[in-house]
Amino acid sequence: MADLSSPSSHHDRVLILDFGSQVTQLIARRVRESGVYCEVWPFTAGEERIRAFAPRGIILSGSPASTTEEGSPRAPQAVFTLGVPVLGICYGQQTMCLQLGGDVAGSDHREYGRAYVEVREACALTQDVWAPGAREQVWMSHGDRVTALPEGFRIVAVSDGAPYAMIADDARHFYGLQFHPEVVHTPHGAQLLRNFTHGVCGCRGDWTMAAFRAEAIGRIRAQVGGGRVICGLSGGVDSSVAAVLIHEAIGDQLTCIYVDHGVMRAGETEQVVATFRDRFNIRLVHRDASDLFLGALEGVTDPEVKRKTIGRLFIEVFEEEQAKIGGADFLAQGTLYPDVIESVSATGGPSVTIKSHHNVGGLPEDMRMQLVEPLRDLFKDEVRALGRELGLPEEIVGRHPFPGPGLAIRIPGAVTREKVQILQKADAIYLEEIRAAGLYDAIWQAFAVLLPVRTVGVMGDGRTYDSVCALRAVTSTDGMTADVYPFTMEFLTRVAGRIVNEVRGINRVTYDITSKPPGTIEWE
Repeated sequence: MADLSSPSSHHDRVLILDFGSQVTQLIARRVRESGVYCEVWPFTAGEERIRAFAPRGIILSGSPASTTEEGSPRAPQAVFTLGVPVLGICYGQQTMCLQLGGDVAGSDHREYGRAYVEVREACALTQDVWAPGAREQVWMSHGDRVTALPEGFRIVAVSDGAPYAMIADDARHFYGLQFHPEVVHTPHGAQLLRNFTHGVCGCRGDWTMAAFRAEAIGRIRAQVGGGRVICGLSGGVDSSVAAVLIHEAIGDQLTCIYVDHGVMRAGETEQVVATFRDRFNIRLVHRDASDLFLGALEGVTDPEVKRKTIGRLFIEVFEEEQAKIGGADFLAQGTLYPDVIESVSATGGPSVTIKSHHNVGGLPEDMRMQLVEPLRDLFKDEVRALGRELGLPEEIVGRHPFPGPGLAIRIPGAVTREKVQILQKADAIYLEEIRAAGLYDAIWQAFAVLLPVRTVGVMGDGRTYDSVCALRAVTSTDGMTADVYPFTMEFLTRVAGRIVNEVRGINRVTYDITSKPPGTIEWE
């Protein structure tokens, strides 16, 4: 019988060993985008486990550490004796060279950001991508650099700060890059990675959402059997896709519970009910708990206290509704692969437990249900692709990220029902204009914030003393870095005019031009 515990059991696979780089997940996303299944493990993974995974190739990630420091991370030596291709990226290149007999040293000539490499020779990675003699843009982030190559390696490309910017050992199929091919700032990086996974490792590229859908349904049925499953539905991408996938697997054994905490965007509750109860015929319990939540938030100004309050109440209300339907054997969650990676990080990642996709309070300590997490092997872009495969409407699949605490953290200061209603109207106008301009899909996240500031204004023949609304919109390809979306003044003027004229309580609108540096994925 086929192993249903992992989606990798039917596919060629690549293993990524993580040394702590903040962009390690991007390596995995690029590999997955090329149709190759991969997993990210901490560099401390044991030899037996690595051999059992049977990877077609191994990628060593970057790291904030220095190989020149005592006790800095090293790859398991088995990586270099398995007989499979190995690609070292940045720190991964440096530790590979050290462990195979080369040398690494610190340098006063550091490279951070955009840089250019001179391609000296061809290799399997550069085929149909870079030609000898070309000058190519890459993204660097290093202080240390390789100063002596191990036996068998040759130089493929150099840069001003890295004499061994790209190296190759053709006989053993070992390759090293001092730059980062996984980020968008290396224009041909995805092709270089594809040449490694497909050309060097020989992977078939058969990792698709259609295949995942069929395999996931089998895994869900095998896990749940005749048991009952409940799912906390938020209307966001993750919980929505999880619910529809599980329903396709087990039908009426699934019950979804939607808790309306009163700080959702305008019209979202109606959309959730219509989509899941009417379109997909999923058993749905809708609990309007807005009075309870807004009452508990009265006078609360600290954003973290808001989060914890909403998280605590969500669990309490959820458990009340669960008891009414007679309980369940399994709890479904929209846990994604980035949460799994962070929870097992051996390099001090930002998460020590797998995070709940929906509530901010975590799971009850005395929870007696088993978890069903059908999306725990997927990245967000893969979840969207799966949602389309399942027939979910684009307004849910393509929805911008929305935090569990909802509008409560987009109202700095105390939250009141009046403020929520004002922000809902302003936010709805903003998103309506973005969609009308055909810009929604070009923007990663856009939202309005009701600032704790009031200004004097003149409207008609009278003075007003009302609130200020801030608008934010950013672009991102990875959810880890973001740039301001460059709206035209015509667009911003039109949106500001509508908000001031149509939303009583706001007399001024400003646009936030703050960019987001690398770091946490969620932007709130």
